[in-house]
Amino acid sequence: MKNQIFNYYWVFAYLLIFASCSSNTETKLSDDTATESTTEDTYNLTINQFQSSNMALGKIEMGEFYEVVKANGMLDVPPENHAVASSHFGGIVKDIQLLPGQSVKKGQVLFVLENPDYVQMQQDFLEAKGQLEYLKSDYERQKNLAQDNVTSQKNYLKAESDYTVTSVKVEALGKKLSLMNINPNTLTLQNIRTTIEVLSPISGYVTEVAVSKGTFLNPSQFAVSIMNTAHLHLELNVFEKDLSKVKVGQPIRFRIQNNERNFYQATVFLINKIVDVGKRTVGVHGHLLDEKLTSIFNPGMYVEADIYTSSLSRMSLPQDALVDIDGRYYVLVLQNKTNNGYAFTKKEVKAGLSNENKIEILNYQDFEENAEFLVKGAFNLIIE
Repeated sequence: MKNQIFNYYWVFAYLLIFASCSSNTETKLSDDTATESTTEDTYNLTINQFQSSNMALGKIEMGEFYEVVKANGMLDVPPENHAVASSHFGGIVKDIQLLPGQSVKKGQVLFVLENPDYVQMQQDFLEAKGQLEYLKSDYERQKNLAQDNVTSQKNYLKAESDYTVTSVKVEALGKKLSLMNINPNTLTLQNIRTTIEVLSPISGYVTEVAVSKGTFLNPSQFAVSIMNTAHLHLELNVFEKDLSKVKVGQPIRFRIQNNERNFYQATVFLINKIVDVGKRTVGVHGHLLDEKLTSIFNPGMYVEADIYTSSLSRMSLPQDALVDIDGRYYVLVLQNKTNNGYAFTKKEVKAGLSNENKIEILNYQDFEENAEFLVKGAFNLIIE
């Protein structure tokens, strides 16, 4: 009997110890859970931490959001800024010292041509010019005699005809010499030459040289290409379905392919009226807002652009204020500010439209009107 009582005693003691251990374990888990929840939703910062991390506070404010039409294209120059140098008269290239990329000025000598035929044209001009002086004098004399009925009308008309024909010949030959860059007013027997100079029609940069020394250049054959990059513009392609949204004067935000971090501004200047039947696109011509940027661009560069069409005003926060966690957006709302620091609470927000700086807050009414948010530095706090 004593042994039976002794066994009951030990069973009862064992149950008490087990129950005590279970109670302590449950209490400890409960405390840990509460501490973890508090750490996740509330963030305390000292004044020094806030300032050293360059954090900033802000409020929900009205922001502008645009409907965007995507476009691509390239940088180009107007037709008047692109020229091809050639010659109206054939000849052998006697001298040329040009390289692609070289800067040239309008009127600068590009290359020199040589041809014996140039001498003949100058000779014809000087001979016709010499005859013109005599024929002019004879015409005036015959005119005076005809008025006094001293000479026949036939002689007068013959003198007038010879003078007129030679005048036309001198004028025509002079125009040809001007096309050869030979000044007919200064041409004399002493300065007849076998060469002519081809001058640059515009100021700019040499983009292509198609001739070399010793080659024969035919009349109007392409020789040198020159481009003036002082006025670069955008040549964009917009899909036909988006054409109705694009209007002259709308802002354009674009970037070049080899520098995707920097964005530049332009405006819609012209919209083509013809649809490319193959690509189903329409050309849009844009002007840069800052013409000084042409120094860092080159014609032919590929660009990706956004054309901002309709504008909407929405309540928003800076993009840095929102932290994306598995597709859900969170912000840190200021709960308390003291001399010692700041206390923030993590809250979920519903995001709407976005632009390069701000994101629309759809549930802005869930917050007090003067609520302040951590608009700079929230990501590091929440993620860490």
